[in-house]
Amino acid sequence: MNNSIFFDHIRVDRYSSTPKYLQLAYAILSAIKEGKFQKDNVLPSLNELTNHLEISRETADRGYKYLRYLGILKAVPGKGHFISTVEVNTPGRICLLVNKISEEKSLFYHELVKLLGSNVPIDFYVYNNDFFLFKRLLNQRQDYSHYVILPHFFDNEEAAEALIDSLPKEKLILLDKRLKRLKGNHSTIYEDFEGDIYRALEQALPVLEKYHTLKLIFHRKSYLPIEIKRGFSKFCQQYAFERDILDKVDQVQLSKGEVYICVNDDDLVNLLDRISASSFSLGTDLGIISYNEAPLKKYIAGGITTISTDYKQMATLTSESIKENIEQQVALNFCLQLRASL
Repeated sequence: MNNSIFFDHIRVDRYSSTPKYLQLAYAILSAIKEGKFQKDNVLPSLNELTNHLEISRETADRGYKYLRYLGILKAVPGKGHFISTVEVNTPGRICLLVNKISEEKSLFYHELVKLLGSNVPIDFYVYNNDFFLFKRLLNQRQDYSHYVILPHFFDNEEAAEALIDSLPKEKLILLDKRLKRLKGNHSTIYEDFEGDIYRALEQALPVLEKYHTLKLIFHRKSYLPIEIKRGFSKFCQQYAFERDILDKVDQVQLSKGEVYICVNDDDLVNLLDRISASSFSLGTDLGIISYNEAPLKKYIAGGITTISTDYKQMATLTSESIKENIEQQVALNFCLQLRASL
């Protein structure tokens, strides 16, 4: 086989979290499955792989060894590597696109890897809420069995939804939020942003009753859905709390009897710094609720109260959609962890 033909179909993505040797192996498997490579074709040498794909010799060797282990390649001393069979059963390959890296997203990723098993490669990309980066990553389409997407953007939301809508719906799994403009049947494993914050605050009501005002710190330029603000306002109206929605933590004027709800961890840290420099006592004079559970929040300032999506449940439902190839619409559980900060 001509090497130029081989490299027309084989690529290694340096931005992917999937090990490069597995990318090489699965690219070859996909090309064989598509009929691009034939039985007894000779593959490029390790040196040629290193030069053309810009990978190390060790990576190239591991990729070929993996294919020999699967029985796809055979090595003939002095002659190279040959395709020994075109009867291959390629496992699914997942494209996972998340808006930002965080502790809860890492928890989801590692749980998903565990549930799917090591034989299912996941190309894990972070697009930083940026539509243009998202578009560039998604346009590098390969032979993916599923696209798993957390669709949060600072702007260009309509263009992002149109791009997502162009994907095969049987391969699409949306996480965290529903996109109303999408057509066709696909899986969505989502948060009920408005209902979740309302119910979480309602659960915390016996503790909240010692305060008179709730303040939500919610940046004007945010990727988070405005339904959070609606659920917050609805709760305050229903239970007669004074309320305010602030764009920046700098706008907070510390006052006794107030609870501050931080959806952003940077705001949480800044607020804790200000409280520690004041004469107020956290959990007595002032309260804090933070979005998204993290191990350290159990210990910071004696324990930070959190409201959070169940990311392990998200991983379990996602793996079910992939392994059983089913379409489902499921609202995730939302958890309240009461601690000393309230």
